[in-house]
Amino acid sequence: MREQYRTHDGGLLEPDLAPHPMDQFARWFRQAAEPGSPLAEPNAMVVSTADASGRPASRTVLLKSYDHEGFVFYTNYGSRKAQDLDVNPQVAILFPWHPMGRQIHVAGTAVRTSAEETAAYFHSRPHGSQLGAWASAQSSVIGSRAELDAAYGELVRRYPVGSDVPVPPHWGGFRVAPEEIEFWQGRENRLHDRLRYVRVPGGWHVERLSP
Repeated sequence: MREQYRTHDGGLLEPDLAPHPMDQFARWFRQAAEPGSPLAEPNAMVVSTADASGRPASRTVLLKSYDHEGFVFYTNYGSRKAQDLDVNPQVAILFPWHPMGRQIHVAGTAVRTSAEETAAYFHSRPHGSQLGAWASAQSSVIGSRAELDAAYGELVRRYPVGSDVPVPPHWGGFRVAPEEIEFWQGRENRLHDRLRYVRVPGGWHVERLSP
């Protein structure tokens, strides 16, 4: 299987980049999310972590916000990824936008979001998703689907639609502060454009990588 990448908008050249990588990310993200985009979920990203022994793990999560400070996602703090980040906060993120011939690679450090930021996002979620955060002890072994459904059913009775669901103490966000962000644009003959921002004292340095 082989895909011949086509040049998009003249490729990716240094003069076209925004000075700050998060502004460049915003440009690409807006294009990925606009009506008619071939991407079903442009905010889907692969988050890779490693535990204390160095064993890696990857999973797809949803980006919920971003700014100059980094990329934010939410999870159960008892999950495998959260436990990994507690002992090794180094993390990698990949946005695999293959239908657009693009990828974005991020390397950085994860820190937990504040309780206030977590609560604000939690209460913006649909009611069912709020209950789901309570029902699931993410990454733990359970005996059957019936156990999960029963736990959710009990929560539905306790917190009917319209009631205030408290924020689970075991649930919250991580903000990934980037140290490197690479923008990858597919080009013909495997001569892809790879431009990487690297954090340096006082700002960011851009370098071109060979494909």
